[in-house]
Amino acid sequence: MKQKFTILFDLDGTLVDTAPDLMHAHNHVMKKFGYPTKSLAELKNSVGKGADVMIGRSIWSQAKKELTAINEKIKNSMTDEFISYYGKNILNESKLLNGVKDFLNWSKKENIAMAVCTNKTEHLAVDLLKKIGIYDYFEYVAGYNTFEYCKPDPRHLTTVIEILDGEKNKSIMIGDSESDANAAKAAEIPMILLEDGYTEKNIHEIYHNHLIKDFIGIEKIISKYL
Repeated sequence: MKQKFTILFDLDGTLVDTAPDLMHAHNHVMKKFGYPTKSLAELKNSVGKGADVMIGRSIWSQAKKELTAINEKIKNSMTDEFISYYGKNILNESKLLNGVKDFLNWSKKENIAMAVCTNKTEHLAVDLLKKIGIYDYFEYVAGYNTFEYCKPDPRHLTTVIEILDGEKNKSIMIGDSESDANAAKAAEIPMILLEDGYTEKNIHEIYHNHLIKDFIGIEKIISKYL
């Protein structure tokens, strides 16, 4: 029996442009706790590492200015508030990237196994995928808290490949940030990188085998691996 090919997808900035809704949730929390808000461009740089890191970076930059220490209890409360608010406002402005639905349909016809590996909290990832109408395409969704590790740890990817009965040499990662790329590189699987990702790094500094603007025409790249 021919082994299925496996595609692993990041979520934020890859399948779905979630930045506007993440920004609103982030700034809601910042205002509530008395911290400065951030612009969309500023926030994109810290999305891919999970809510805890995103909130932590925001209050750390303010703490440095004020030469004060971060209060972990307050940070945890802010993270909880972010997850709660965002969960209630998860699909106000978020939208699929161009070509996603057509590519998922094509992959399904090609009998490709598909899974999501995201640093978003698992229940939020599942909720977003369901509400935006693409959850049923995926055989597995691994979030920030699904395992004891997450991207850039390569096990976030390799464990999912194993769960799907796949093989590393018949798998590929599609993502938009260095967390995705570093996990793929360490896992020794090819990487397709989105040009305009949620990252502060220049795309030429990030590991990738292929560079794409969106999902239109990506079938040509994947076909070379089948």
